[in-house]
Amino acid sequence: MTGEGADVEQQAEFVVQEHHATRLHWDFRLELDGVLKSWAVPKGVPEEPGVKRLAVEVEDHPLDYIDFEGEIPEGEYGAGQVRIWDRGRYALTERGPGKLHFTLFGSRLSGDYVLARMRGGKDWLMFKRE
Repeated sequence: MTGEGADVEQQAEFVVQEHHATRLHWDFRLELDGVLKSWAVPKGVPEEPGVKRLAVEVEDHPLDYIDFEGEIPEGEYGAGQVRIWDRGRYALTERGPGKLHFTLFGSRLSGDYVLARMRGGKDWLMFKRE
């Protein structure tokens, strides 16, 4: 990303929360536009280049949710155990309609990643670039 916004975007945070709900999945969240843009990744965020994973866009979350770990009570949406699997900073390098390209600087995840929307819906493809 070029221009004045690049410095702000480089200071943004991300989090991956392991979510033991009805089905185990990982919630990938990027601090962007004053909220946590969020995707549910059923098989986990890819750690190796060439591995492609489905990432389903879910509702935005408030920024303070970046620190959430704990139990969502039975009967509530998303009931189950949530723990932080990884977190860190990221640099947004490209943002276009249906595409985000960014570099993660986490304790487990690092490197260049892409989220690309599939056919205009809530399904995205997530992968790590070489």
